[in-house]
Amino acid sequence: MIRAKRRVRTTAAVRLSVFPLRDLLAEALAGMLQRPGRSALTALGTVLGVGTFVAILGLTATTSSQIDARFNALTATEVTVEDVAAEQNEYATMAFPADADQRVTALSGVRAAGVYWSVRTDSSTVVRAAPVGSAAQGTDTDVVAASPGVLEAAEPTLAQGRLYDRRMSDEAEFVAVIGEGTASRLGITTLETRPAVFIGDQPFTVTGIIKDTERKADLLLSVVVPRTTAEKVWGEPDAGDASMLVATELGAAQQVARLAPTALRPDHPEYLKAVPPPAPKALRSGVSGDLNRLFLLLAAICLVIGAVGIANTTLVAVLERTGEIGLRRALGARGRHVTAQFLAESGALGALGGLVGTSLGVITVVGVAAARTWTPVVHPATVLAAPLIGLVTGVLAGLYPAWRASRIQPAEALRR
Repeated sequence: MIRAKRRVRTTAAVRLSVFPLRDLLAEALAGMLQRPGRSALTALGTVLGVGTFVAILGLTATTSSQIDARFNALTATEVTVEDVAAEQNEYATMAFPADADQRVTALSGVRAAGVYWSVRTDSSTVVRAAPVGSAAQGTDTDVVAASPGVLEAAEPTLAQGRLYDRRMSDEAEFVAVIGEGTASRLGITTLETRPAVFIGDQPFTVTGIIKDTERKADLLLSVVVPRTTAEKVWGEPDAGDASMLVATELGAAQQVARLAPTALRPDHPEYLKAVPPPAPKALRSGVSGDLNRLFLLLAAICLVIGAVGIANTTLVAVLERTGEIGLRRALGARGRHVTAQFLAESGALGALGGLVGTSLGVITVVGVAAARTWTPVVHPATVLAAPLIGLVTGVLAGLYPAWRASRIQPAEALRR
């Protein structure tokens, strides 16, 4: 009799309830579609966070690429050679030889090169556009002695006239090139009358007015005279005062910087110091790092706001659906089934927000790049990771509400 009773109890054992993945996803979808407006607003925070994340990384990569291209086109083709003879020998004179332009230009990859320095005039010397003793007002303007190669390497855009050439420089003619700003201050508006500027009491015929330059922009605020003429009037510069501007072909700057000191002074290359441009990779990495640190913080803030929104909405849904949860528990649903259901809903909202945010972020990058005529750059890893970030955000935001839901007792829930 006892044996039969035990057999009946064993046969009548209750099977534990299960919650298949298909049913779990269906219930999560039904929960979101039950209140579509609320679900859309809940996912909006994640949309903004993920969209900002994708847009920031894409715009940073695009901007870095554009900076790299401009850097290669201009700055990466510029080398400066400095006179450091005074640091090596206190009795040394100017380190650049008379034929410095020709020596450096002979190097492979050099387009133009020239020596320049700021002329040291008396404190009473001013630049004016009329003879000494007239009523015209003079100005304190920098006077730069420069060989013709400097003007070629600077790649100026002329407003009027022409640059002085090597013949004028070799013959030490009294000619000058001035910037538009200097011409305006001196009252020179046209070159048809062959105007002259007076540096002290020495006249210089103005051959050209510079509107803009690709390199060495300080020429726009100076009076530029031939190097040979400056040496004739004011003498050679002191050691350490002169420098050389070198314009190179793309990719040749580093090599030219290594060879220039020896080409100029094979007897004392240590008298000259060549300064090559910084590496484009380092510049791009610095720009990308600064932009990433600044804007990723904004993306993180948006994601936090989105997570709080999802957590709040999910918690409200748990309170509103207490009766439903109690009924499910009474019909055999286990606590982990309820937890899985609410985690699936919050995760689905996060993933949906991540997908929409990724799309909006990519569209933003492409739109900005098209408006600026840039090439859009979006790394595939960013596009793949963004929806996962939204999913993780949604799951993390739903942990506490799902735990609260799993702790609801059936009897207590059914009494409400």
